[in-house]
Amino acid sequence: MMERLVVIGAGMASGRLLEHLFEAAPEKFEVTLFNAEPRGNYNRIMLSPVLSGEKSYAEIVTHDDDWYAAHGVTCRFGERIRRIDRDRRVVVGTTGEVPYDRLVIATGSDPFIVPCPGHDLDGVIAYRDLDDTNRMIDQPQGARAVVIGGGLLGLEAAAGLRLRGMEVTVLHLAGHLMERQLDPAAGYLLRADLERRGITVMTQASTKCIRGDGKVETVELEDGTVLPADLVVMAVGIRPAVALARDAGLTVGRAIEVDAQMQTSDPDVFALGECVEFTGQLFGLVAPLYDQAKVLAATLLGQEAAFAPKQLSTKLKVTGCDLFSAGDFAEGPGREDIVFRDPARGIYKRLVVEDDRLVGAVMYGDTADGNWFFGLIKDGTDVSEMRETLIFGPAYQGGAAADPMAAVAALPADAEICGCNGVCKGQIVSAIEGGATDLGAVRAQTKASASCGTCTGLVEQVLAATLGEAFAMPAAQPVCGCTDLSHEDVRRLIKAQELKSQPAVWQELGWRTPNGCHVCRPAVNFYLLADWPLEYLDDPQSRFVNERKHANIQKDGTFSVVPRMWGGITSAAELRAIADAAEKYDVPTVKVTGGQRIDLLGVKGEDLPAMWADLNAAGLVSGHAYSKGLRTVKTCVGTDHCRFGTQDSTGLGIRLERRLWGSWTPHKVKLAVSGCPRNCAEATCKDVGIVCVDSGFEIGVGGAAGMDVKEVERLVKVATEDEAVEWTVAFVQLYREHAKYLDRPYKWLSKVGLDWVKETLSDAATRTALVERFDLSQTIYQTDPWAELAVREKARAFAPIADLTLEAAE
Repeated sequence: MMERLVVIGAGMASGRLLEHLFEAAPEKFEVTLFNAEPRGNYNRIMLSPVLSGEKSYAEIVTHDDDWYAAHGVTCRFGERIRRIDRDRRVVVGTTGEVPYDRLVIATGSDPFIVPCPGHDLDGVIAYRDLDDTNRMIDQPQGARAVVIGGGLLGLEAAAGLRLRGMEVTVLHLAGHLMERQLDPAAGYLLRADLERRGITVMTQASTKCIRGDGKVETVELEDGTVLPADLVVMAVGIRPAVALARDAGLTVGRAIEVDAQMQTSDPDVFALGECVEFTGQLFGLVAPLYDQAKVLAATLLGQEAAFAPKQLSTKLKVTGCDLFSAGDFAEGPGREDIVFRDPARGIYKRLVVEDDRLVGAVMYGDTADGNWFFGLIKDGTDVSEMRETLIFGPAYQGGAAADPMAAVAALPADAEICGCNGVCKGQIVSAIEGGATDLGAVRAQTKASASCGTCTGLVEQVLAATLGEAFAMPAAQPVCGCTDLSHEDVRRLIKAQELKSQPAVWQELGWRTPNGCHVCRPAVNFYLLADWPLEYLDDPQSRFVNERKHANIQKDGTFSVVPRMWGGITSAAELRAIADAAEKYDVPTVKVTGGQRIDLLGVKGEDLPAMWADLNAAGLVSGHAYSKGLRTVKTCVGTDHCRFGTQDSTGLGIRLERRLWGSWTPHKVKLAVSGCPRNCAEATCKDVGIVCVDSGFEIGVGGAAGMDVKEVERLVKVATEDEAVEWTVAFVQLYREHAKYLDRPYKWLSKVGLDWVKETLSDAATRTALVERFDLSQTIYQTDPWAELAVREKARAFAPIADLTLEAAE
């Protein structure tokens, strides 16, 4: 008979506990899971990227409804526990009682709210869960936020709010930020970094009161300073949530007291997570919580296990802020500091050595060797032999640069690689030897790098050291010789540092050349116009010749002109205009394209503006056959004429083309809409292909029919045409915002994974936001370049500089 296990709290600690139990003994427990939040387990570590807009909630869900259903978990989400009746062995919720054989309390912690006057006003919130995050996200751009608390959580909140377009001030009581993790020098660099992002930082700032008429209006400090505020975020600490345990008569000190097996004073009641106290210690980071979960799972299964706290390190999850600290870096007798500074690159490293042992490390700007230093601290390694080169990390032991893999290969099997999930090198090696030959497989089997992700590089190094030449280390190539940054780095930093001009990119990202080159300028130009459509002015000189001329140059120096035909539909009047233009400008070749358009080939450059004007007069606009943007939306006749058509494929194609034309994308984008599964429009090999069926529209993405031939992968099936348009526009915008310049959608999908795209777009709010950002960009860029350039003043630019065919006079 299955034991009845009741778990109070669906956080990360209890979630990991259930994973261990179901993996080891899937039929042993009948689980009922309560949670005060109206949802299950999600990765709270990643709330900061959700706040900043870098991730959606769907991306951080750890256990979804299907997972709970597959394991037979009875979910009581959104239900608070009134009391625990230990005598009757029942838990009393708001909707009834549940009996238990074993009970696990994982109630976590409550945020500490500074008890100053006005702390209960509307607009004063904590930052602990998704609801808090959503309240911050709902604030309008330009709103004024005051974050009280300059610790890890407060700074992540501040950075996220700033990226949301708010005016942010951070108030911190101590003399420098994150004083528990950083020394003053690193705190100074962090403050400077945040201030460069537009965040105001005030240290030694004590809050006197919060004022407002029913809602927050100002924050007043003890020194008399008054700050206007629409939102106040309290991030000054947490307190273990112990009320249920205390009312139930369990032994409670600062938190619920447990032994090394996570057992409370009642042998049938256990606790884990932020609500527990073990040998006088409290726990707020995820790594010890996962250790507790592993121990408790063993205990519940009758196995021997004991929890032992480990030394911890800290990393900041603010995009662009690389920060690491571990150990004890306070000054003291007998301690020696080793300091490295590189002001130009914003790098600071400090090591604290005592009795030939590394006892503390603080790093800012370059944290790549953080885990190696952390291992030295934990293991108490004698560093006397490497004292002279210690600050330079594992690659330089011996006085010169060594093979970076050597240090990883030398790590013992019990060396911790992933602090969040407590995964050691030996576990990763075992997974690799068992067939996990890439990062995704190792992550799936061991959970290494699956939480905050900062150990990803180290996991890849273990893969490389174990597999040797059989493993190809993912290498992010630099954009060009002007920089060491990859395309992904540049995209991320343009957003994070709010760089809105090419000079800003060259300066702030340390370009080696004054103004970039022919390789990087087109890419940076696209990234800027995609991220800042209102602020950035497109630079034609940073485009390829076809995009500057708005026509494709041919091998003889002439050009081709392709008018747009919406969804492949034209009219007699448009055809006459095209024929007239072909005759008037002596066009040698008129060709029907594979994209259901007509191509006029062999047009002289000086004739382009006049031809465009003639075509404009007939209602024709540029087909953008030369652009990194929407090319065509190919259609079949659908229900208009075809006996087999299931939907109005032509109408949908025209609607999509009119919505998407003029948009700039990382590479050309081609669409097709087929009216039935016979697929006459060849929708299954397009960047976005829609196949109409009786019950709706099947949308596929990532097809190719050029040098690579690839069938689309199914993105979603929707019931209505409006939904098909919404999903398509959202997909195109997601591609615009995240893809590397010159990556077609299928190449981008191979990097980010279709699952991530599906998860991102499955959230209705995310889709809406993507569509809104696309439409905002279209207010700037959905214009006909032919009409703009056909005017006389601009047409002069297309005239030849000189006629070199004239004969010289004798």
